[in-house]
Amino acid sequence: MAKLSHELQRYFFEETRPQNVNLADILLLAGERIFGFLLVVLSLPSALPIPAPGYSVPFGILIFILAIQMIIGAKVPWLPPKMMNHPIKLETVQGFLKAGIPWLRRIEAIARPRLSYICTTLAGRVTLGIAIALMAISMMIPIPGTNTLPAMGVFVTGFGLLEDDGAISLGGLVLCVMGLILTTSILMALAWGGSSLLDIIKTWLGR
Repeated sequence: MAKLSHELQRYFFEETRPQNVNLADILLLAGERIFGFLLVVLSLPSALPIPAPGYSVPFGILIFILAIQMIIGAKVPWLPPKMMNHPIKLETVQGFLKAGIPWLRRIEAIARPRLSYICTTLAGRVTLGIAIALMAISMMIPIPGTNTLPAMGVFVTGFGLLEDDGAISLGGLVLCVMGLILTTSILMALAWGGSSLLDIIKTWLGR
């Protein structure tokens, strides 16, 4: 099975495409890897350290829908047809991929099937699904700082699913926990006038 980075490079840069593409077209690349593939593709724009205005909320919604399906044990994902067929400018996708493909290749270099039960058993997928759902909610919050780290957690976790690499998915779960702490801290800071979760932890530890 060809590496995802090679498939994306071929599909978007080496073959002729119309000015607009959609998720339904992109899914032709997924094959049996569809859950992990979708999570990687949908989280990529927000996971990159470049502005991605307008993508975190709709893609966060789609990621949340996928996470719920993972939790209930769905084998084949379902997404709203309207979102699947929504046109996205080819040059926009190419811009994200130019920044994202090098990172994909770095992860692919160390990825291999291991601890596969984390990615394939019901208990493992439920755990991953819950973490991804929480990160998707964070991505939907229109506040700076609540998008990038959670999206990175989804990206790495999804890549582990894509490659049946439980070790990488566990690394993604660590990022998800960090993302949850950061988002909670930001929300508490906004709600309590400057107090943050980290401040509270420091105070508690100092007692």
